Amino acid sequence: MNIIICGAGRVGFSISKQLSAQGHSITVIDQSSEFIQKINDTQDVRGIVGRATYPSVLEKAGAEDADMIIAVTQNDETNMVICQVAYSLFKINKKIARIRGQEFLGGKWGKLYGESNLPIDVIISPEIEVAKALQRKLEAPGALDSVPFVDGKIKVLEINIDKNCPLANIELTKLTEKFPELKANILGVIRGDKFVILKKKDKMLIDDKAFVVVNATQINITLSAFGHDEKMAKKILIVGGGNIGFNLAKNLETQTEGVRVKIIEKNKDRAEFIANELNNTIVINGDGLDEDVLKEANLEEIETVLALTNDDENNIMVSVLAEKNTPNKRTIALVNKHNYSLLQSSLKIDDLVDPRLTTISTILKHVHKGTIETVYTLLDGEYEFIEAEILETSELISKSIKDSNLPKEIRIGAIVRGKEVIIPKTDFKFEKKDLVVFLTKREHLEKVENLFRISSLV
Repeated sequence: MNIIICGAGRVGFSISKQLSAQGHSITVIDQSSEFIQKINDTQDVRGIVGRATYPSVLEKAGAEDADMIIAVTQNDETNMVICQVAYSLFKINKKIARIRGQEFLGGKWGKLYGESNLPIDVIISPEIEVAKALQRKLEAPGALDSVPFVDGKIKVLEINIDKNCPLANIELTKLTEKFPELKANILGVIRGDKFVILKKKDKMLIDDKAFVVVNATQINITLSAFGHDEKMAKKILIVGGGNIGFNLAKNLETQTEGVRVKIIEKNKDRAEFIANELNNTIVINGDGLDEDVLKEANLEEIETVLALTNDDENNIMVSVLAEKNTPNKRTIALVNKHNYSLLQSSLKIDDLVDPRLTTISTILKHVHKGTIETVYTLLDGEYEFIEAEILETSELISKSIKDSNLPKEIRIGAIVRGKEVIIPKTDFKFEKKDLVVFLTKREHLEKVENLFRISSLV
């Protein structure tokens, strides 16, 4: 596809890198000559310096032949205008915009978007998506992440293999004998800085991060088999009442029973606003780095602390303070700088969350064609978990997994057929309308699209 990306910041840079690696023709527009120079020097894409709201700049970028435009500049209004110009003057088929302002994201203004108003096909709100991702982490304690597929019927769990994991150092073929109740598909692990697809004779090692596909009804059984019997935290402290912290608290209030949430917010006006908007959340106006404020929040009784301010260093320090004052507390910190991951274990922070990765996964879901739905990316897009439907034209129909000529780096995780969730063996045969969750390496995406006979741009 011919894709124009407007905005060469961290998200735009990463998206262009991933989509270019998938074989798409990419043009990136940004006002910063420095950003464009970096992209031209490091990626096989075309970079243009200019304002993406200008028709002449879009024309120069090839808008007349573009299949899609992705607007991820730092300004909401700019992203809206880009989509309007792209539609009105160039009839670009698919328009994706990153929108941060909560005022633009629904409620009584939800009818703002559409062909007769602002023609944006997909709106990505990073804050809302990150809040959902954090909620998933809270709902599956013991897992680093829990990603839903097929309307929540299947989950992909990311699980840390620690020294207490009874499955460590055992060949995968022997796990069924030792743990017959475990109905899960262990597809691979992140080992060091690489992803390793596991074969039958392979073993999970201490400090691996395993990716496991399970029937959603068996999450607790699966985590227990991995040595994790933690219960969902009922007493949660959020430091930072910005859009992410606010949306997370609102989600917990409305969707999770028995959870008590407290928020520490430094800005007085913001603290008053979120206190008025939330019903059952206690809001404290103060600095999350002030130990007296932490005492006021009864830190010693809190089970999970989420540091979600706009400052990476503050989030790291809040997590360190929480662990120092009351050890064995779960800590989750929001960080935008990748190199902080090197400090995670030494600082005893349980989880670092990069909002950029969540935003990218959400955008990539809408770039794929046809019946591909949920997408979850690993290692900056080198691998993806994908959900797709088998169409009647697919060459997979009536073939078993072992006879499907799948590349070695495409692994089938689970299938939903009607109401049944199937963890398949190699003799499993595909049928039309099967919903398949699988892992693929980036360079095999074209093969994936051919196998599933994906034909239409959505």
